[in-house]
Parts: sequence; structure tokens; C-alpha cells
Amino acid sequence: MVKLKLTELQENETDVKIKDFAERLNLEILHRGKKRTMHIATFNVNRPGLQLAGYYEHFSAERVQVIGEQEMSYLQHKTAEERAVACENLCKFDFPCLVLTTVLEPVPELMIAAEKHGRNIFRSSLRTTAFMNELSIYLNELLAPTETIHGVLVDLFGVGVLIIGNSSIGKSETALELIQRGHRLVADDAVCVKRISDKLVGTCPPNIRHFMELRGIGLIDIRAMYGAGAIRASKVVDLVVKLEQWDENKQYDRLGDEVNYYTLLETELPMYVIPVKPGRNLSVILEVAARNHRLKSMGFNALDELKNRIAVNASSEEQSSDQH
Repeated sequence: MVKLKLTELQENETDVKIKDFAERLNLEILHRGKKRTMHIATFNVNRPGLQLAGYYEHFSAERVQVIGEQEMSYLQHKTAEERAVACENLCKFDFPCLVLTTVLEPVPELMIAAEKHGRNIFRSSLRTTAFMNELSIYLNELLAPTETIHGVLVDLFGVGVLIIGNSSIGKSETALELIQRGHRLVADDAVCVKRISDKLVGTCPPNIRHFMELRGIGLIDIRAMYGAGAIRASKVVDLVVKLEQWDENKQYDRLGDEVNYYTLLETELPMYVIPVKPGRNLSVILEVAARNHRLKSMGFNALDELKNRIAVNASSEEQSSDQH
């Protein structure tokens, strides 16, 4: 078993523009802090019901705070003085932002405390559960561990195939031929891979999206040349294909009984090592690799089928010999 590893995961924190955050989640900005950005350190979310009641023993101030109907009803049943104390104590903490759901009208004491301490306050038209789901998806995408690697990512028959190998081995040329055969390009040269939940999603850096470099020709725009059907923005990485120069002294897998893996963002992906030499049609080989991967994911293995046939034939021959 061969395993290739990349560098350690990047830190799971980022700064996001307040305007971008509001636009992405369709939020109304009720109050903006002094900064144009806010620091997001975790994809976990907190509903500060206990904090409004005065309990701060295990308060996660680094999380996005969400106030729904229950928390707002609790505040409305308090006196103005009690609300002022509760909102003041909450806004003393430097949380990224606070979101009111269900188009709730904020109590005046909350807005006064937010203005005093420079806190970001948003409002959503969604009910609390629906907004929490949208927010969790967004934060998981935003904070997902990311690696940018040298390679090409293509969509072959719905299978995300990451092509890696040494420079000048023919990754881009192979991808170009696959595009001409009706498949789609996700990224060439640099592939940004994010681990979202248990899946690895590959995209292309915005600056080079849809472009491909071909030595001797230069840069070409795949979308302009082959149309929108030849590209896609992102794809789950299902399979890795490593291209390497043919080594006459190396024994390559001929039966499919070797299991190789490529470890990316602490996730193991099945990997094929494909030797390259003149006369080999790499595009057809990669198509076969994608089809074979899909069959294996459905429970069919050609090697197992061959072994079963041999076993059945051997059994038939033994029975025939016994009869004679």
C-alpha cells in the first residue's frame, strides 16, 4: 500500500467582510461595528439564552450568536432595567456578530449596548431553525480546511478525477483531450481542495478559472473555446490518478489487486498510478479508470469476477472428471 501525504491542515479561522456576510445569508444590517470585517474562528453557533439569564460560565464568545423567538420573548418579559443589564453584559464580549431571526424587532436596550461596544447586529427573515441550517452550511464552507495543490481536476462521467504528476508529464494535455471528448474541466495547474464534512471539494482559484496552460501555445480559455458545457465551478474529488514516466524496471499493477491511496486533508482517496510512454492513450485510460471506480463503488470488481469464473470452471472440471 502506497500513501502520499501533503502538508498539515491550515488554521481554521478567517476574516470576512461584513457586507459579504450579509449578502451571502440575505441579512439586514441593523448595526455595524467599527471594523469592516469580522473574525470567524469556528463553524459552531451559539444561542445566548443562558447568557441573557446571567450565566457566563461556559460562554463561547468566539461563535456567531443567534437570538430567536424564545430569547427575544424572554427579554420582552423583563423590565427595562433588567433588559439593559442583560444586553450590556452580553455585548461586553467581543463576539463576531449577533443575528436576530424571524424578522424580530430588537429591544432598544440591545441596540444601545451594541452601539456602545461596537457590535455587529444583523436580522434574518428566516425562522430560527432554517437560518441555523443556512448559517452552518455557510460557515462549514467558509472555514473548511483547504489545500492548494499542483494538478488538474476534471469531471469524468460524474466522477471527480484529480490528475497529479511531475511537471511536463502531460496533465494539461490529457485534460484537454478529455474536454474534447465531452468531459468538463474544474481546475488546471492549481486545484483548491476544501474538506467539507467528509467530502473533498475541488475548485479553481478565481484568477485562473477556466484557463489552461499548454506549453508551446500558451494560455487558452476553455469556456470561450469550448463553451460553458466544458467547465464546472466545483466537483467532489473521488479519485486520484498519478501520471509518471514509464519505468521498465518497475512492476505495475496488471490485475487490480494493489490498493494505493492518496492522503489529502487527512482523507484517503483511491489512487491509480498510470505509467506514461509514447503510444498510450491517456484520455481513454482515465475514462476507464473513472468507469472502473464507479463500478467498484457499486460493489462490482473485475478481479473478483475473474476469480469466480476460474473457481466455477475448476469446479465444473472436477465434476466432469468424477463422472468419467
